[in-house]
Amino acid sequence: MISAAKIIAALERHGVTHVLGVPDNGSCVLYERLWDHDTIEVILTSREGEAYGLASGLYLGGAHPLVLIQNTGFLEAGDALRGTAYNMGIPLVMLVGYRGYATMAPGAPRVDTAATFFEPTLKAWNIPYTAMHTDDDSGQIDAAFAKAQETSLPTAVLLVAETA
Repeated sequence: MISAAKIIAALERHGVTHVLGVPDNGSCVLYERLWDHDTIEVILTSREGEAYGLASGLYLGGAHPLVLIQNTGFLEAGDALRGTAYNMGIPLVMLVGYRGYATMAPGAPRVDTAATFFEPTLKAWNIPYTAMHTDDDSGQIDAAFAKAQETSLPTAVLLVAETA
């Protein structure tokens, strides 16, 4: 498990003002904690692609948004990501739940193909990414913010485990 408190502390350090996305099983605890947060506003979207357009607009307006979605939603949102945050050069950090990661282990039954396509898609779209497996990896969030600022492009942190 990954501690929602550690993730939120990282978001606070980086001045995140808004979290946008669609909750899923792996991120539900993080969303619940964010809804109670005093300074970070949560904006739920009907589709993941909508989160990129809204986040891009918020950024242009002076806010510091973050997109929180699952990898299946990331795959759905490709054109929205490309047409907004990527083409506009927005240093947007994404926290992306890694649905199906466990099915990638040798010998594991391949029940969900989302994981199979996820990292190759990130690479094909030139999205820098790192992975958080445990709380010990929470520095990956700081690294993603630094990379996004350095490149002026979206960067992802893959949440391999559920938040608690």
